[in-house]
Amino acid sequence: MIAEPGETARRGRGRRPIDEVRADVLRATGDIVLAEGIARLTFERVAKAAGVSKTTIYKLWPSPGALAMDAYFHAVAGTLAFDDTGDVRADLLAQLHSFAAVMRTPGGRAVLQLIGAAQTDADLAASYRALYSTGRRALACERLTRAQERGQIRPEVDVRVLVDQLWGAIYHRLLVPDEPVDDAFIDALVTNLFDGISVPKTVI
Repeated sequence: MIAEPGETARRGRGRRPIDEVRADVLRATGDIVLAEGIARLTFERVAKAAGVSKTTIYKLWPSPGALAMDAYFHAVAGTLAFDDTGDVRADLLAQLHSFAAVMRTPGGRAVLQLIGAAQTDADLAASYRALYSTGRRALACERLTRAQERGQIRPEVDVRVLVDQLWGAIYHRLLVPDEPVDDAFIDALVTNLFDGISVPKTVI
């Protein structure tokens, strides 16, 4: 349940470790963002929900947008974990389906709002890269690199480009919603990648 302003959590006396405070703030913010998005997210609301002072939050995050991004990443980290079953095609399908499902939630739509705002906010853009996109990209590149080392992806393929092809296509449909990001779309992305799109040459 999301604590509303005025519902300050009870805490014992004495200064708490900063890691504990940070975890409480991220948890409270993540609950709000995933359930509602960022429209009503303020440091004051988070402070009361987490039972901490606004001053502490200001020291840890430069803006509500940066806090929202950090909290979102922590909230979905488990859901978006990149499994390694040994079958890279199946693992990509599972991860991309999970990613698309999360992005269709209020929290996912909030991330799209933050991406849009980051185009004119240098601090938010830096926070987006540091707290979210760089980490997500690294996980995907690491998984695809392991597949390449196992001989499942050709050695000359740039796995960073594969990441752009797959996740970039999803972001494009989310940001320019002319077409849905449904299960059929995710399946087609992976099929086109692994099966190719060129017509096989006829052997005479």
